[in-house]
Amino acid sequence: MMRFPTLVLAAVVVLPFVQRGLANDHPANDGPFEATSRLGRKLYALPDSDGAIGAAKKELAADPKNSALVLKLSKAQAAKRQYREAIMTCTEGLKASPKDAQLYLERGHRELGLRDFKVALADLNRAAELDPTLLDAQYHLGMAHYFLGEFDLAAKGFGRGLELAKNNDSVIDCSNWLYVSLRRAGKTEAAANVLKRITPDVKNTEPHLYFYLQLLHFYQGKITEKDLLPPAPKGPADIEGELSFNTINYGDGNWYLYTNNDPARAPEFFRRVVKGSAWNSWGFIGSELELAKSKK
Repeated sequence: MMRFPTLVLAAVVVLPFVQRGLANDHPANDGPFEATSRLGRKLYALPDSDGAIGAAKKELAADPKNSALVLKLSKAQAAKRQYREAIMTCTEGLKASPKDAQLYLERGHRELGLRDFKVALADLNRAAELDPTLLDAQYHLGMAHYFLGEFDLAAKGFGRGLELAKNNDSVIDCSNWLYVSLRRAGKTEAAANVLKRITPDVKNTEPHLYFYLQLLHFYQGKITEKDLLPPAPKGPADIEGELSFNTINYGDGNWYLYTNNDPARAPEFFRRVVKGSAWNSWGFIGSELELAKSKK
């Protein structure tokens, strides 16, 4: 999200930095190899440049059965896109705490980032079984089904998440993915009903969710694509800029697909996204899957 919160003609936006990790050799200044994308790109983590992972490891070593410290280490690793390492951390933690819903949720979240969607589905279902009130478990279940192309099931997950939402940020996040899942499932009327909840009073507090809110306003026809397309990120260090760029460009390309409004244009938006570095973002994964599908 990875819950970060996720647009008629617009000028093409070009990323100002070179795509990283395309060669088989290890890119300079990167962390360990993590996965190979569906487009054949090697995906690498970031190094522990600020020592956050090392510090979390020391804390856990002093209290190795503390599930909160296991979760802290996994999140520190994931913040550096060290997803394989985060998964191993959760696996070890679950040996001591086999009924910890948060650890299953965390492991499933990182498995999604590695494109292990079916494996993630099992962990996320287990998290939801252990704690049916865990909104993030329902949300990530929705993401797993969405990436598997199971849009009806994805809508059910996001719908349950929306029912559990206690603030506008969660309403915005779940509504965006519920809407697009229903559109991809061909349920246009049900999707339109989702947008009715997005009134002028619904505002985001988390910065990235502004871009999901903008997408929802675009779907409502309140704003145009030209007004919404964000500037290209300044470089690999511009994480927030790249997340917003990925969110909107994926959402925009996806819109061309499910509305059948010039679907041949959709790949141009997806290609913009996969040139970047934030391979763990939902927009990147969604764009990658659509481009890979078009090559078959």
